[in-house]
Amino acid sequence: MDNKRPILLPKHERVLKQVGEQFKLARLRRKLSMVQVSERANIAKSTLWRIEKGDPGVAMGNYYQVLISLSLDKDILQLAKDDILGRKLQDIELMSKKKASKVDKNSK
Repeated sequence: MDNKRPILLPKHERVLKQVGEQFKLARLRRKLSMVQVSERANIAKSTLWRIEKGDPGVAMGNYYQVLISLSLDKDILQLAKDDILGRKLQDIELMSKKKASKVDKNSK
């Protein structure tokens, strides 16, 4: 198995750290220990610690397991929900399509 750590730009690392902090705050608000959450998520305590630190090398499935254990699993459906860039690109493509050409009078 390849254990290479993904290479991220500093701003993207900050986003993952923020996500980790949000996971930690959600756990603490529920007054759950790391052991309780890691057992519920069926992951090692060290994996939960890495998630709460925003480690990009942790599998997304593990992040999802923690969301489930915190009853936040529906939050994952918000990822990429409003694809503003994709819609703009799609609109540009739709607007740039030419109208169907008229029948050439000389071809009859």
